[in-house]
Amino acid sequence: MIHDKKVVVVMPAYNAEKTLEQTYNEIPFDIVDEVILTDDCSKDNTVEEARRLGIKEVIRHGRNKGYGGNQKTCYNRALELGADIVIMLHPDYQYTPKLIESMVYVIANGVYPVVLASRILGKGALKGGMPIIKYVANRTLTFIQNILLSQKLSEYHTGYRAFSAETLRAVDYNSNSDDFIFDNEMLAQIFYAGYEIGEVTCPTKYFPEASSINLKRSSIYGLGVLRVSLVYRLCKWGLMRSSLFGKKIGK
Repeated sequence: MIHDKKVVVVMPAYNAEKTLEQTYNEIPFDIVDEVILTDDCSKDNTVEEARRLGIKEVIRHGRNKGYGGNQKTCYNRALELGADIVIMLHPDYQYTPKLIESMVYVIANGVYPVVLASRILGKGALKGGMPIIKYVANRTLTFIQNILLSQKLSEYHTGYRAFSAETLRAVDYNSNSDDFIFDNEMLAQIFYAGYEIGEVTCPTKYFPEASSINLKRSSIYGLGVLRVSLVYRLCKWGLMRSSLFGKKIGK
């Protein structure tokens, strides 16, 4: 715990058998109270590896629910367990667990209710091997998103995030897509609800075992990002209504 706040790490997993141990061993258990691993019907031995490592909360989907669907299971279970702060950590070791403390303290001290670990701040992305085409796409989408959402984030596409339980309860993330666009829908909902998002710089690693999506799915994702941002702006202007932004908290 930090400041009497229960800290829960959630790991949405898919074929993470080879990298799970290295990721898990770097989690700072002096402040992390529980770890939840949700396996999205992996084809390898991710679940068996999680149990071997001693992870008590292991949830296995009977069918593949998608990246967004997997996160929904993570957050719902974390809230059921009474988490005050929830950190999403990918078990593929693309992001270092050593930043958990920094991210959690920002929330525990009331500085920001949500913290993203950005690969773009500093030189973490290209230094860690991010393909140049992904880097350019990331920067382009982020630029457009910042204009449409009236924000100044360095990136919207990191998979390393920390949330206060209050923020998770304030947005209807369960109504979001089960695919990769879930991440951007959730950030847009958080901004729409009146919350601010902080960032810390994060190194990243690209290697064969790290998760990635192909060009076709990346293109679909990019178009989805633009759609979410445009809908956000039109809803803010009062020109349309969307179930995506049906829950709003006055701040």
